[in-house]
Amino acid sequence: MAKIDIELIKKLREETGVAIIRIREVLDGVDGDEKKALEVLKKEGIEKASKREGRVTSEGKIFVYTHHTGKVVGLLELLCETDFVARNELFETLGRDLAMQVASMGGEKLEKQDFIKDSGKKISDLIKELIAKTGENVRIGRAFRVELGKE
Repeated sequence: MAKIDIELIKKLREETGVAIIRIREVLDGVDGDEKKALEVLKKEGIEKASKREGRVTSEGKIFVYTHHTGKVVGLLELLCETDFVARNELFETLGRDLAMQVASMGGEKLEKQDFIKDSGKKISDLIKELIAKTGENVRIGRAFRVELGKE
């Protein structure tokens, strides 16, 4: 068993939200290889997220992004299972980012869109990552883009 760097454990914890003990187990299993460990942890997170998809999402928040010109607005309803998660910083950050996405790209087929801040990820990937980190079902509700002078 190789000695595992605590900084690597912290990095993987921040990236995945997985329990430290599980990160250590996975790192031990892949001889400390960060890339392999991240693949395993993300795969496990996606599997957990798929198990939560049917759960009721009756809480959440509405996020609004107004472009600096004041002529374009993105409005997004992000839903989750509990008020506790709705107040979580990860949930808040994703909600703000997705409202900006809606203002920029519109709300049509939002989950299939490439994320404007990282084109290597789809919006659906971000949702699954949040589900894995919070342990709750999260989904996008309504999404609207409003532009001054356009109907």
